[in-house]
Amino acid sequence: MTDEQGEQAKSKVMERLYAVKWDGDWDEVFGKTMSRRLLMREYLRRSALWAQTYSAESVWPFYDITEFMDPEFKLSPGIAQELDTFLRARMSADVKVTCRGAVRLAELRLHNPANRSGKLPDLYEPLIRLYERGGEFMTDNAGALDLTGVSFRPGSLQGNASNTPVVALHNTVLDALDVEGRVTFYASDSDRGPVFRRLLPQGGGQRNEVFSGELGWQPTTQLFTLDGDRGYARIDDQEAARLIEVAVLGAPRCAGQE
Repeated sequence: MTDEQGEQAKSKVMERLYAVKWDGDWDEVFGKTMSRRLLMREYLRRSALWAQTYSAESVWPFYDITEFMDPEFKLSPGIAQELDTFLRARMSADVKVTCRGAVRLAELRLHNPANRSGKLPDLYEPLIRLYERGGEFMTDNAGALDLTGVSFRPGSLQGNASNTPVVALHNTVLDALDVEGRVTFYASDSDRGPVFRRLLPQGGGQRNEVFSGELGWQPTTQLFTLDGDRGYARIDDQEAARLIEVAVLGAPRCAGQE
């Protein structure tokens, strides 16, 4: 990475964080619950891998990884001042430490590109995308993660480290997962594709749709047979994300791929 590329990377992280609507409209956030949940799952997976690599297990899942990569590292004065100003805003402690880590990691990579992170997936990118899709999250007193509209426990470090990649960091895939109302996904028992969804909008009624990589969600009558023994099975949101990814991007990812 050249100095110019490094400066652009740092500036880009700060620009993205400043652009987040940290106090966004609740209805808009609720409409992005599914992608935000999957992005958090992907972050937990990546965070576990980084924690194992840099012996940061004790502070998993939300931490500033640069404190373990290079304890003596300091930000350049200009970036440090800008980051300090940004972090004075009202945010939860976990959000602040990960925003701090994202900015510091970008600069650390500029000054010390020879580190063990080369084969690891980008640590903070899933969280930055989660913030961009609805602002911050909270952690309650019992350790559950509250993403506004959904709450779940993060699980164990070991369990997350052994997971396969959860969701592609691709806006078309993420957008295709989000919809207001209750949704269930289905796929063929034989080849697991294409993906269908049954949507129950908040205003009532029902929509049955199939996903096309070129056209997005399209109405279909085929979904009406899914409750019977017709060769279809209900799938979870992570499997739906995988099938949507294949439809949009082509071949499925290898483990650890962005």
